[in-house]
Amino acid sequence: MQWSELEDQACSLARTVSVVGDRWTLLILRDCFLRVRRFDDFQARLGIGRPILADRLNKLVDAFVLTKVAYQTNPTRYEYRLTPKGLDLYPVIMSLVHWGDVHMSGKKGRPLLHEHISCNHQFDPLMVCSECQEVLNPREVRLSAGPGARHPQHLPMDLALAPRRVATKDKRKPAA
Repeated sequence: MQWSELEDQACSLARTVSVVGDRWTLLILRDCFLRVRRFDDFQARLGIGRPILADRLNKLVDAFVLTKVAYQTNPTRYEYRLTPKGLDLYPVIMSLVHWGDVHMSGKKGRPLLHEHISCNHQFDPLMVCSECQEVLNPREVRLSAGPGARHPQHLPMDLALAPRRVATKDKRKPAA
């Protein structure tokens, strides 16, 4: 499969990776959440070449993840700001940061600590069920084909081999 074909897949992860799935884009997004907004600041912080940075920023603007806002004229210079679609990537970025904190920090510990302003406590991001607010464990999640499912290779193995069922909210025991 070609990189450019990911956005056409009937798989939400593949389509997401087509927008944010390379290292420079992820680091640009990290910096956006650290309130970096200007081209020269991205370049200085990341050590990325100007053509690559321009390409990744344009791709994020084209995908409506970032928007360009002029902050200077003669010459016109822009800031790159997260759109609502871009802000929706915050849990994704935080999940990757948390994984890195847990598995890649080494003996010195986490490079940044996150504090929730409302309660003034340091926190770790958690993914919870939108219905009952319990922390999600992958062994306690059941999948079913959604209306956009088209190809068996994007389904869990047990669903790919079984006849297609309509998604329902039943109480069957989750797979282990």
